[in-house]
Amino acid sequence: MSGTAGLTVGGLGEDALVAAITQRLADAGPPAGVLLGPGDDAAVVAAPDGRVVATTDVLVEGRHFRRDWSSASDVGARAAAANLADVAAMGAVPTALLVGLAVPADCSLEWVLELADGLGEEASTAGAAVAGGDVVRSEVLSVSVTALGSLEGRSPVTRGGALPGDLVAVAGRLGWAAAGLAVLSRGFRSPRALVEAYRRPAPPYTEGPRASALGATAMVDVSDGLVRDLGHVAKSSGVGIGLTRAAFHVPQEFVDTARALSADPMHWLLGGGDDHALAACFPPEVDLPMAWSVVGRVEEGEGVLVDGQKWTGPTGWQAF
Repeated sequence: MSGTAGLTVGGLGEDALVAAITQRLADAGPPAGVLLGPGDDAAVVAAPDGRVVATTDVLVEGRHFRRDWSSASDVGARAAAANLADVAAMGAVPTALLVGLAVPADCSLEWVLELADGLGEEASTAGAAVAGGDVVRSEVLSVSVTALGSLEGRSPVTRGGALPGDLVAVAGRLGWAAAGLAVLSRGFRSPRALVEAYRRPAPPYTEGPRASALGATAMVDVSDGLVRDLGHVAKSSGVGIGLTRAAFHVPQEFVDTARALSADPMHWLLGGGDDHALAACFPPEVDLPMAWSVVGRVEEGEGVLVDGQKWTGPTGWQAF
């Protein structure tokens, strides 16, 4: 980092900045699915299936992240994960990311390169690569990511296929990021496990395609909170979903932290977002692998109920 110390993106200039980011990403090397990576007018990504799954998300400083709470690498990883998990939720395998970076001129070059590291590392975790992007000067730091994926011959798993009698199951962490955000919002930095979960999620990318192969009838990325996101499944499928409190494991970290903050840990589990777990509906005869935990059933009706009652806790993230 000694060669970048003290440099800002404004002092470096656009061409040199793009070259520095491109070199940083090239060091990791693209997977086979990216035929032409960063450095040209556009990337070339293989689509042997003949279809491309595409999704996009925007993170804005002060709204979605704070630089005093998260490192640049953490911000990059979170931005990548938010999109890669959406690809997995369609039952697809992530292949590539395109990144748009709006950055103030006085932002340090070191910070931007560490952001690129986080993006590349998380993409690699999911088996994908950063294939290209754009940078622009802005008064507000923003990261926009578009993720692409391959269905590999399978049908997409949408939110609209759940049927009464289906099992509702979850793979991945729930509530950890929300608990970490609660800790940071109170000015604390521990328990470290919760804070780190907020800074850098760990989506179960491989479970999306696996759920598709197992016959999942509907699936969603839990980005805004389980109750809220399953509400999208219920509405799209024209069904109701019943969750059972007793089916959720409450980690001891939640119990201890909730006691210290006078909070309800179930609010984090059912209403907290940003962990990017996967929630899916499966035919009742499916033998689910250990990565999936059954937390409820699909029913006749509408909306999401918890132990037969309307959920009165937090209903998850809303942009407006």
